[in-house]
Amino acid sequence: MTSPTEQPIKPEPPSTSSSTSEESTIYTPMKQEFTVTQKQEDETFEQFYSEVKAIEKRDSVLTPEQQINRLLRPGATYFNLNPFEVLQIDPTTPIEDIAKQYRRLSMLVHPDKNPTMTGPAAVAFEAINKAYKMLEDEKERKKCLEVVEEARERVEKMIQEKRLKYKNQPIEEDVADGYKKSLWSVTCKLFADIERLRVKEEANKAEERKRKAEETTDREERSKLRKEWDKNYEESRETRVNSWKSFQTVAKTKDTVKKGKPPTLFKPPKYKPEAR
Repeated sequence: MTSPTEQPIKPEPPSTSSSTSEESTIYTPMKQEFTVTQKQEDETFEQFYSEVKAIEKRDSVLTPEQQINRLLRPGATYFNLNPFEVLQIDPTTPIEDIAKQYRRLSMLVHPDKNPTMTGPAAVAFEAINKAYKMLEDEKERKKCLEVVEEARERVEKMIQEKRLKYKNQPIEEDVADGYKKSLWSVTCKLFADIERLRVKEEANKAEERKRKAEETTDREERSKLRKEWDKNYEESRETRVNSWKSFQTVAKTKDTVKKGKPPTLFKPPKYKPEAR
């Protein structure tokens, strides 16, 4: 029996806070780990892009050593395929201004102007010359502008896909620097793809030329052997004729012997009686 002053103890409902806390302790580290990894990747790319832009900003001072280092930096083989990147100009730059920029850069990196780094300067000078020749030719410049336009279209398509994916949330390309970064990346990739196709076509053409040269050499060799055979055949004609005549003479002699008429090889003189 319970006393009137004692209150019965009511059972408390089961608490879900413990299970929820346990689940949160399980999933929170995973979520944090994924977020940190993604953040690290973004920071790495941002650092790379920032370094590239810092180099370009620094090189805009147009000092010889900086320009040579820019044109020979890691990945330069990839970046230097873009002539606008090499000459540090906008694709819409008029050809007159392109020529002025080319003259400035070529004077800065010319090997004769950089005797302490002649080798690197020669490589940089060649890259600048190649870029200017591409843009100096009207047809080639038109092709380069088409590559840039193709890059713009791809970036616009990528932006649309991102907006659908992130449901119209702010994206990196909304900012001017973010858009320029994407356009720069896609443009360099397109120029690299074109270069790979060009190298592949050149290899195929070289292989075709080699095959045709081998066929020509084979035909010439066979023709040479045929001419030698015909020449030897004509030169041995008289020998073959004489040999055939000798063979016929021997054959007739053998036929006469077989018929019982021995060949007259020696005729003795006629007998003359002695006169007395």
